Amino acid sequence: MYLIKKVAVAVSLFGLMTLSAYAQTAQEIVQEAYERMEGESSRAEITMQIIRPSWERSVSMKSWSLGEDYSMILITAPARDEGTAFLMRNNEIWNWLPDVNRTIKMPPSMMSQSWMGSDFSNNDLVRESSIVTDYTYEMLGDSTVNGYDCYKIEMIPKPDAPIVWARVVSYISKDDYLHLRAEYFDEDDYMLRVMTGSEVQEMGGRLIPTRMEMNPMDDEGHSTVIIYDDIEFEIDVSEQFFSIQNMKRVQ
Repeated sequence: MYLIKKVAVAVSLFGLMTLSAYAQTAQEIVQEAYERMEGESSRAEITMQIIRPSWERSVSMKSWSLGEDYSMILITAPARDEGTAFLMRNNEIWNWLPDVNRTIKMPPSMMSQSWMGSDFSNNDLVRESSIVTDYTYEMLGDSTVNGYDCYKIEMIPKPDAPIVWARVVSYISKDDYLHLRAEYFDEDDYMLRVMTGSEVQEMGGRLIPTRMEMNPMDDEGHSTVIIYDDIEFEIDVSEQFFSIQNMKRVQ
């Protein structure tokens, strides 16, 4: 009997050790989802559709990223915006306007404003804030999104983070760490907007949601859809690529 009890205790302890080794924190889950979608570096071709009750507009672009500190977006269509570029390098945000041959450094006050007339903000697209380091995280439980079993995680911005939301609730699939839904709340806990990820497919050797839709809660009939037409991960790109000079000539 003593031996049986010792074996039972040993098995229980092993089970707890195994659970501890494999259990992930909310922050680790968010980081896994981010890394799956971004990689150490990436290059993508993207279509953005801005939808309004009386009109629609499509914008084509290319994007490059290196870690969390470097990213660049080049507008390739429509013709009136072609060549416009956006650069994030460390904590500095720059905008190149070829029509007026001018480079503008974007002040922090502009980060929450609409990007290219869409429902995404400047910060959403150029990522002044960090989804990995600028928040604290809490696991709220489990949920289901479009048939996927998901972790439901609350993200609270740190006091000094350049973030306008009071909190964000993210839904990340358990099997493949797909970021399938994000709900954005203000200080009164009113949901201001919802982003959903769909059309999950393999692209660039990874399973990712290739369609991201942003819906503002207060503007009926308004939405913006980001469609990944192509994406490549772990590309050969250096910090020198993300320069103001290269922003003016990148193609």
